[in-house]
Amino acid sequence: MELNPYSRFLGGQEPIPVITATVERLHDLIDPLSPALADREPAPGKWCIREIVAHLADCEIVFAVRLRQTLAEEHHFVQPFDQTVWGERYGAYDLASALATFAAVRSWNLKFLTTVTAVDRHHPVTHPERGTMTLWTIVETMAGHDINHLQHLERIVGKLSAAE
Repeated sequence: MELNPYSRFLGGQEPIPVITATVERLHDLIDPLSPALADREPAPGKWCIREIVAHLADCEIVFAVRLRQTLAEEHHFVQPFDQTVWGERYGAYDLASALATFAAVRSWNLKFLTTVTAVDRHHPVTHPERGTMTLWTIVETMAGHDINHLQHLERIVGKLSAAE
């Protein structure tokens, strides 16, 4: 498995501007939707918009811990998680809460990232499935993950809008 499975989405863009713009882009896509549309499954077995945003919130919490532990420990080993199992509980979350959680934790992570030095960027961390990477690989993963899900949301919103 590659160090950053989302690197192709980043396509050479700097990660900080990408992750800084994500909350606003989510609002642009989601705010015009009714709750019923946000809960409409795009295809059998695929996450609806609300569930994707809940997933983004969960991932942002995970990224928050990974970023901080990477710099707090000499060579941290991250704990992977099964997004499918976590997603089984997304029915408990409403869209507004999921988006607010993502926005709050993303803001907190962006503040943390202002403290990262050039040396910090190269601090090693190991993912048991992906191998040894750096703190900056985590940041690039965040950005690529955002782009991936924003593109997915754009496709879903486009289909929902066309169907109305």
